[in-house]
Amino acid sequence: MEKKKILIVDDEAFILRSLQFVLKKTGHHIVMATNGEEALEKAREEKPVLMFLDIMMPKKDGFEVCKEIKEDPELKDIYIVMLTAKGRDQDRQKGLELGADEFLTKPFVPSQVFQKVKKILG
Repeated sequence: MEKKKILIVDDEAFILRSLQFVLKKTGHHIVMATNGEEALEKAREEKPVLMFLDIMMPKKDGFEVCKEIKEDPELKDIYIVMLTAKGRDQDRQKGLELGADEFLTKPFVPSQVFQKVKKILG
């Protein structure tokens, strides 16, 4: 299996650690960022194929990051799963309009995350 890069972006250390723990089991390379600006830097440096992106973060929120990534020709193919604690329809709609591929509501079930990654990355 080819190791692919997955970028996890969240300002909550517990969420980062939880996702990292689950995603390491997929055998892929995990990269992490704790705010929107760092997320964009890591995306440009690492060129992940998949990104788990929190909506509410410091410096730039997930919506801004998603928009910038989808407008960048070199990054636009990154598959973005937005993480939200709210799960409100207007958040989902805004995210999808900006180019997000899916949503995951916190708290999430680790086995669902694992299965989602397997489905997305094969």
